Amino acid sequence: MSEPKTPQAWANQISTLLNTVLGTDRFPVDVPEVTKEISRQRFADDPITMVKGADLPGFEGALHPAPPGKKGWGILYNSGISSQGRIRFTLAHEFGHYLLHRRFSPKGLQCGQNDVAMGSLDSDEETRKRLEREADVFATYLLMPLDDFRRQIQPREPADLERLSACANRYGVSLMAAIRRWLEYTEKRAVLVVSNEGYILWSQSSEPAWKTGASFKTFGCDPVEIPAASLAANPPESMVDARLGKEFPCGVWFADEEVKEMAIPSEQYDFVLSLLLLKDRDRNPILEEDPEEDAYDRLMQLTEGR
Repeated sequence: MSEPKTPQAWANQISTLLNTVLGTDRFPVDVPEVTKEISRQRFADDPITMVKGADLPGFEGALHPAPPGKKGWGILYNSGISSQGRIRFTLAHEFGHYLLHRRFSPKGLQCGQNDVAMGSLDSDEETRKRLEREADVFATYLLMPLDDFRRQIQPREPADLERLSACANRYGVSLMAAIRRWLEYTEKRAVLVVSNEGYILWSQSSEPAWKTGASFKTFGCDPVEIPAASLAANPPESMVDARLGKEFPCGVWFADEEVKEMAIPSEQYDFVLSLLLLKDRDRNPILEEDPEEDAYDRLMQLTEGR
């Protein structure tokens, strides 16, 4: 079997194998078991032999070579992390580094919230960002295969926090990770907004939303305030109310758009997550260009993810 070259191809190949062996109703992915078994099958002389929690102050996870005289690699995650979804993503992320980057980093990789410390790799910022992105893409595709996600919520189907929470539970990931995956393929107009202390930290729009002008620019500009009347500014006290959401007229989130907002505060990470649902609309041809890199790429380590 040839060795894939991209994070998506690696994840898809492993998912196909898992579907064959375990069937399609096999979630969440048992990442420690998968890392050991796949590495043993594909790289018998250089497998992953250890996956465990450890005291890693300042880091989320790490990929380390075995001590001198032994072969293989170990994956560690910060034992101070309590979220099982975050641990699962961290392990999948480090597995991505193993498959894609270990040959270029014989001293291993240590992954912090905002950075990556790379053994012998070039410390160039662009290189670090590329490696982090590749490992994140691998983890996302491995934990939430697109074909399975589409079976849970069809591209043309509307979604709400109840359905997206069910997906998060199915894949053993955070609600934010599940929303981001849905936004990658949905044909509905929706925007994820993450805010803190009255300002937008970052946002992500579905393609139909972005191409009709429903987006927020948060880098290279002044801080963007959240609307004073929004649920993000006035989070509901009950989770029931938060998931039911609230309809807002034009002029609250967007000048000419009515919006349904659902918002959930995260006490653990000190931010508010808002999902904005908008009515279908024809695309704006002026905006038919690739979207700029969303701010999540810079802030995801702070809020979710691994």
